[in-house]
Amino acid sequence: MKTTLESLTRGLRRYLRRFGGRKTVGADLKAGLVLGVESVPDGLAAGLLAGVSPLHGLYAYMFGALGGALATGSAFMTVQSTGAMSVVIADVSASTPGGLTAGALTMLGILTGLVMLGLGIARLGSLVRFIPTAVLVGFINAVAVNIVLGQLDNATGISSEGANRILKAVDSFLHIWQWSWPTVLVGAVTVALILLLERTRLGALALVVAVIAGSALAALLALLGGIDKVATIGDVASVPQSLPGLQLPDLSTAFTLLIPALSLALVGLVQGAAISGSIPNPDGRYPDASADFRGQGVANLASGLFQGIPVGGSMSATALVRAAGAKTALANLFAGVVMAITILAFASLIEYVAMSALAGLLIVVGVRTFKFHDLYMVWRTGAVQATVLAVTFLLTLLIPLQYAVLTGVGLAVILIVVQQSNRVVLKRWEFDELSTLPVESSPPATIPPGEILILAPYGSLFFAAAPVFEKQLPEVPTYLAGAVVILRLRGKEALGSTFLRTMATYAERVRAAGGTLMISGVSETVYEQLRSTRIIRRIGERYVFQAKPRLGASLQQAIDAAQRMLDDRKQ
Repeated sequence: MKTTLESLTRGLRRYLRRFGGRKTVGADLKAGLVLGVESVPDGLAAGLLAGVSPLHGLYAYMFGALGGALATGSAFMTVQSTGAMSVVIADVSASTPGGLTAGALTMLGILTGLVMLGLGIARLGSLVRFIPTAVLVGFINAVAVNIVLGQLDNATGISSEGANRILKAVDSFLHIWQWSWPTVLVGAVTVALILLLERTRLGALALVVAVIAGSALAALLALLGGIDKVATIGDVASVPQSLPGLQLPDLSTAFTLLIPALSLALVGLVQGAAISGSIPNPDGRYPDASADFRGQGVANLASGLFQGIPVGGSMSATALVRAAGAKTALANLFAGVVMAITILAFASLIEYVAMSALAGLLIVVGVRTFKFHDLYMVWRTGAVQATVLAVTFLLTLLIPLQYAVLTGVGLAVILIVVQQSNRVVLKRWEFDELSTLPVESSPPATIPPGEILILAPYGSLFFAAAPVFEKQLPEVPTYLAGAVVILRLRGKEALGSTFLRTMATYAERVRAAGGTLMISGVSETVYEQLRSTRIIRRIGERYVFQAKPRLGASLQQAIDAAQRMLDDRKQ
């Protein structure tokens, strides 16, 4: 009992160290104030980008920051809805008849949180490294294009038509005379102010000032009369002067929203993993990716239950809070509190925020998210990567994003399997008196009768590689006159059943022609595979030589055994 209490006490102390001491409170309070104020227009814009009420984005920012600060392994990670996740949600809402209801949005957040939480509990934080860079670069850059194209309606004041954002953008420009020019003016002024003011001492707060100024311009234009009214948040949602209440999920939508939740979890975790692997905690250690998975899962549960959209680790927000002087996770807690105070104190003013001002902010974000250099680098890497990049990019533009990202990952897996299977190379090793090191050459077309032939395969010998390996094996002539083929497998920790059968069949063909197949450098794992599948009986147990600590010892054993067999045959 005493040991358990001591363990719990140590764990609690480690957890509380995330929030520092009195010396760090001042710095964290300042950083939290900056992030909290900046997150208000950002959160509203995220909701707008997600195709739901802007308030859902603001609630997600608030509860995501609070949940992330309390639960992630990273002391600095800010958990908010990212642009990529918002665009995915917009596609989910667009493909749902009648759009996402409040209960369905909660269900989506809970499912996303459960997926993240489950992966974290299973300690699968390293799973994201299996997602190819080509998929991520293609997806993120296409999302950047989608962010810009998706805001044209809000930036121009018209409702365009089309099956996807590209067609809607084309329709919008074909009806340019229908644009609301006051709406366009407000968006353009907001963009100009962001670009101008962020070079001043305002820094990140330039976004806040620009949106306020753009909204003030919209209100001024409305007072002048005689021109089109610029749409505001108050036109699409009523902002209550209270914090959001608990929202129960719509369980009937669970099955329909499962795939979108998987996609959102994947996107959020990948972006969060970039933070885990690049930003150390105050003690200098990098946070555990699995702990961050769990933390983001908890943040999603909180966001979903309190009317927010799904969230994930935000690199831009994390960079902002650190640049503002954050010392511990307390900064993100303060940011969440600042957002709550803003909702309570300025709810009536939030209704006057112009939609085109938020659209201008999102267009700036979209343009900056597009990384041409990354596209060019992946495109020049190779044919497989270029294909994955192009397909993922196009699919992300043309089909709902929740399917595009999963399709891109699936395509990458298929192409990588094909690529790796074609990289299996078989070489002949020959030893001479000039050196103890072998001379490599291409294997002969046919096994030379009465000789020792050493073959060394390079590459991954999984199931898809077996046919490629088999084609490179020398043909077996009618009579081998005691020839011995030694297959060196050192470094191969596991073999697929297809490869094992290929090897056994080749051994039987060689034996039928009067020769012998030996295997050297066999690891313990492969040896157990040979025994459990009884392949070792088909090859011959005395012809299987296990790997030794000294490099080349197992091969030398096989060579010596082969030479004795040849000598005995000659006598």
